[in-house]
Amino acid sequence: MTQTQMPPAAVTSSSTASDAPAFSRRAALMLAGGALASATVFAPNIARAAAPFAFPPLPYPEDALVPTISARTVGLHYGKHSKGYYDKVNQLAAGKPYADMTLAEIVVAAKKGGDTAMFNQAAQAWNHDLYWASFKGGFQQPDAAFAKVVDQQFGSLEILSRKMVEAGDTVFGTGWVWLVKDGDKLDIIGMKDGMNPLADGKTTLVGVDVWEHAYYLDYENRRAAHVDAVLKKLVNWQVVSDRFG
Repeated sequence: MTQTQMPPAAVTSSSTASDAPAFSRRAALMLAGGALASATVFAPNIARAAAPFAFPPLPYPEDALVPTISARTVGLHYGKHSKGYYDKVNQLAAGKPYADMTLAEIVVAAKKGGDTAMFNQAAQAWNHDLYWASFKGGFQQPDAAFAKVVDQQFGSLEILSRKMVEAGDTVFGTGWVWLVKDGDKLDIIGMKDGMNPLADGKTTLVGVDVWEHAYYLDYENRRAAHVDAVLKKLVNWQVVSDRFG
């Protein structure tokens, strides 16, 4: 039986970009621990170091996700929201030790140091990299090894997907629903705003965006229908299998 967690408390520090903690690259790596050791597997841009951080191209045309997600939603979500997080990260990193870190290092260092302004932007940039990359190649079934883990813990991929839909409904307001690897187990976590499992040292396998900009044009207020469709029609579970290792 999976353990669905309620959304954690948001970062509450009042730190701003101007008083960001002075983390060295070595300190960031120490803070990250095991999470960053394997981080390069999970998103296309988290290993790219040094500001300015280049906004990664969408790995398919904007209309590739139709009809599950419309080209208009992708254009706005990717072209405005995802890009906006990168723009803000570059603005906040300029002239600071963050400029010498990778995006994943920034996420961990900003969370540890209570730099809410930088954490929110860097986490959302990282979250969206993972999100868009999860659809590359279109829907595919998981490989045999990962499917076995899913079957043993949940009974089937369909049940796992249903549990993720349920977890998405526990997120009040904006946030994400994540499937993570915690040790040799799978866990499903609903998290508020830009919070992500990377900052907590967990291996992130797939995340579904439940901010309204991700689905409102296509699904209006039917969030559960959006999460269900993304998991059953868009996620490349072979990519998720590779992330699981």
